[in-house]
Amino acid sequence: MMDERLLMIQSGRNVRMEPLKKQTRGELTMSANMQLEQLKQFKYELTRFMMIYKFALEEMETKIEILKEEFQSLHDYSPIEHTKSRLKSPESIINKMLRKNKNKEFSLDAVRACVKDIAGLRITCSFISDIYRVSDMLANQDDLKVLGVKDYIKHPKANGYQSLHLLVEVPVFLSDCQEHVCVEVQIRTIAMDFWASLEHKIFYNYSKSSKTVPEHLTRELKNAADKAYELDVQMERLNREIQDIKDAQSEDDLQAELRRIIGEDRQLSLPAQFMRLLGE
Repeated sequence: MMDERLLMIQSGRNVRMEPLKKQTRGELTMSANMQLEQLKQFKYELTRFMMIYKFALEEMETKIEILKEEFQSLHDYSPIEHTKSRLKSPESIINKMLRKNKNKEFSLDAVRACVKDIAGLRITCSFISDIYRVSDMLANQDDLKVLGVKDYIKHPKANGYQSLHLLVEVPVFLSDCQEHVCVEVQIRTIAMDFWASLEHKIFYNYSKSSKTVPEHLTRELKNAADKAYELDVQMERLNREIQDIKDAQSEDDLQAELRRIIGEDRQLSLPAQFMRLLGE
């Protein structure tokens, strides 16, 4: 079944079934050779198609790692906790196309235009403010183009799901051309990620058994999502208050260190440039 579906999406060509007719041995050999060449060409095109998305995902992962290391090295804090990437399998892509394009023939070009989440990257942050911070940093990179934003934090889904989704166009440079590839980026807090992961497991188990999820369970899941959001807000407030205390303490420590260096009973003339730097 999988082979038949794959043959449906040869690049730029739609497969048509021809009625069977009696063929000579030579015609059969020629037909077999043509089919073999078509399979080889299709394998090449499918491999190239999937590689482009893989490369785009790797580029995004590299960008995130650079930002993460920069913040850890220079700011002693990173808004990025961890990342997770995934690439849809060809079978998963085809199944989605069949759901979205029922009774329609399609090609690899149609897949590229219709399925925007072939490559996906999930970024987990500590706080809600970090989500928008990371989003802004990505949007400010010249080689990335944000094609769309879905803010499920300000506007949660009915089931309680919260996350910030970005559709980002990433340039991929190959040996013979440049491709612009879509990558879906999901940015969420640890609490949002915890809720979404468990919600997916619960509903996946029910979908396998073809059972309807009880109403009280969906209600409780929505309530759990609301509590997770409240926890995010509370933890961010606590972090902000602690940071204000640390900043005030750091300023006191700096002044104490300066007094120790200069000495309270003698004067020391410091360069004007150094004093301006301290003032900043």
